[in-house]
Amino acid sequence: MWKYLVKRLLQIVFVIYIYTSICFLLFYAMPGNITSMYATNPNVKPAMRAKLIEQLGLNQPLYKQYLTYMDNVFIKHQFGVSFSHYPTPVWTIIKRRLPRTFVLFFTATIIAFYVGFTWGKIIAWKRGGVLEYSATLVGVGLWTVFTPMWGLLLIWLFAFKLGWFPINQFLTPGKWLHTTLSSTTIFNHMLLTAVAASLLLFLVYSLTRRLIKGRSERAVVNFSALAFAIGAAWWAWSSKGTLYLGLDILSHMIVPIITLTTISFGGTMLLMRDSMLETVKEDYITTAKAKGLPDRVIRDRHAARTALLPVVTSFVLSIAFAVDGGVITETIFSWPGIGMTLLSATVQMDYPLAIGTFVFTGIFVLFAHLVADILYAYLDPRIKY
Repeated sequence: MWKYLVKRLLQIVFVIYIYTSICFLLFYAMPGNITSMYATNPNVKPAMRAKLIEQLGLNQPLYKQYLTYMDNVFIKHQFGVSFSHYPTPVWTIIKRRLPRTFVLFFTATIIAFYVGFTWGKIIAWKRGGVLEYSATLVGVGLWTVFTPMWGLLLIWLFAFKLGWFPINQFLTPGKWLHTTLSSTTIFNHMLLTAVAASLLLFLVYSLTRRLIKGRSERAVVNFSALAFAIGAAWWAWSSKGTLYLGLDILSHMIVPIITLTTISFGGTMLLMRDSMLETVKEDYITTAKAKGLPDRVIRDRHAARTALLPVVTSFVLSIAFAVDGGVITETIFSWPGIGMTLLSATVQMDYPLAIGTFVFTGIFVLFAHLVADILYAYLDPRIKY
């Protein structure tokens, strides 16, 4: 395993170098630069524009710019300075926007994975019924739906027609007039609260699986832990007087999460269904049935675990690709994450920010592939490296 990991890490480094080089050359092959927006502005003199080009290093030969950028990435471990947010480093902008994108897409991916995995194994195990046909029809419809249309439809339904949630954006400006706290600070506190609650619930779930035999007893303990976590978080935020700010951001997240979950759920369910249908034909499933094991045990512990392999790959890569923010989704909901950052950087010809966003996403995806390979060996003992 260790030889395999070392080999894969060396491959990842080489691929990152090639990927970074391609991203750099593609963006710098685009005509013009960030100073092009000043070309038609009579208040910006040619001398001022030339000075700005020199200050940003855009007057240097392409090979010098390339060497400088590769030195920043691989030697200094930096992505340079953003042109449009000068002199803010690219990495600072990515760190500020990344949690917003990651929380939104990670939450939707987790929910879609759990629901899709559960329904996929159920409809595959009971193949041929009305449930399978109806669920498959819904899954295909959601998986192939036009994302902008679906997002706008949900905005119209939940935000405009019913008025349950805000229409879009990250927060309601009027609720933040009387506070000195920034939205980034509040959002980071929300993230820490969610991580702490998740760790607590995971610990309780793991202990109940080992110590409590009855399913109903485990459910009571797990539900009590969930109620405790919600109550503790509510009390902590209320005591600080920041609960209304957290709820404001949370209310803006609900419609985007519903949109992403419904779109992703269909693909996960269909993939799990197809994988499950192949797994139930295996000899060890026939053997398990011959031994008289309950259908639920055969389905969940034998068939579903093996059928989970391609679904895990899809899940891990979905989380990885979520880092790019889904330019379309974030644009529809005016969500200030990585996706909108990438779009605005490309439009404004902010090459360091656009390239840095692409490179960071590529690195994340490559390591997600490695995690998926390791999970394969864990889920299926037949796989050896």
